[in-house]
Amino acid sequence: MSSYDAGPVAALRRIAFLLERSRAETYKVKAFRGAADVLLPLDPDEVASRVAAGTLRELPGIGASTAEVIEAAVQGITPARLAKLEDEVGGPLVDGGENIRAALKGDLHSHSDWSDGGSPIEEMAFTAIELGHEYLVLTDHSPRLKVANGLSISRLNKQLEVVEAVNAHLGGSGFTLLKGIEVDILDDGALDQTDEMLAKLDVRVASVHSKLAMDKYAMTRRMIAAVQNPFTNVLGHCTGRLVTGNRGTRAQSEFEAEKVFAACAENGVAVEINARPERRDPPTTLLKLAIDTGCLFSIDSDAHAPGQLDFQVYGCARAEELGLDPDRIVNTWSRDRLVSWAQSRI
Repeated sequence: MSSYDAGPVAALRRIAFLLERSRAETYKVKAFRGAADVLLPLDPDEVASRVAAGTLRELPGIGASTAEVIEAAVQGITPARLAKLEDEVGGPLVDGGENIRAALKGDLHSHSDWSDGGSPIEEMAFTAIELGHEYLVLTDHSPRLKVANGLSISRLNKQLEVVEAVNAHLGGSGFTLLKGIEVDILDDGALDQTDEMLAKLDVRVASVHSKLAMDKYAMTRRMIAAVQNPFTNVLGHCTGRLVTGNRGTRAQSEFEAEKVFAACAENGVAVEINARPERRDPPTTLLKLAIDTGCLFSIDSDAHAPGQLDFQVYGCARAEELGLDPDRIVNTWSRDRLVSWAQSRI
């Protein structure tokens, strides 16, 4: 048994991170994140006393599996569950992509439990810091996407206050949580939020989530209208396809890619390389076309849980394989350059 000195909260959080990174079922993750939340405000001496007395499980949210992890960590031993996960899923997610991943300064597409994510805003921010990010854009869904608990104007205003509070708490850390949204592209190409609210944000990802099988030419008009909107900064997962995963598969949307990517290049809108393994969007042929068209890009995790923030490397490997210049990837830019670019068309 190897020694361990990071403490039980770190062990529980690392287990949750590795489970999310390997796309484990949410209920398995919640037990460990919940146990970490229970322990966090407690004095370490109290936790150690409970371990010695065998009363850990009297605490709410501490079960047999989490208690075993806590006991080992308190005793300075690497928990068996943690060691197993590190061995099985702790290594590189994919071959390649390291150079571009090292150049990335942030992630422009992430979700919290305010919409369809699984963790609080601050947990997403803390994990982004641990991964070395200088910024993370919080992009919960817009109102129309009710199935994902999209944010009304009122809820989005409240979220912006929370983002400011998180940044105040993290002051001096060198990290910034940026205000953002994943805004639905409506059937006619309009964006699913008011201009007044969109103007309050730092970065905006615009995505199609409905009528994905729309006629090719209607979809082209719809996407170009959204790209031409001055509030659009990133065109999210442009084909909407699903290639694997527990949601099944879904064919890609049809649109005139040459025209859509030309509009992106003309308007300075970044094409998202969505790094979720079940998306791999755009497909390689379209990604090559977007590169050749002169588009900017954003490599994003589309994370719905802290551990999924690590998915970015999948997109980095694809970009590296195709020889994409890192300076064309907007999230290799500094925070100030990124925000200046995102505000430049308003």
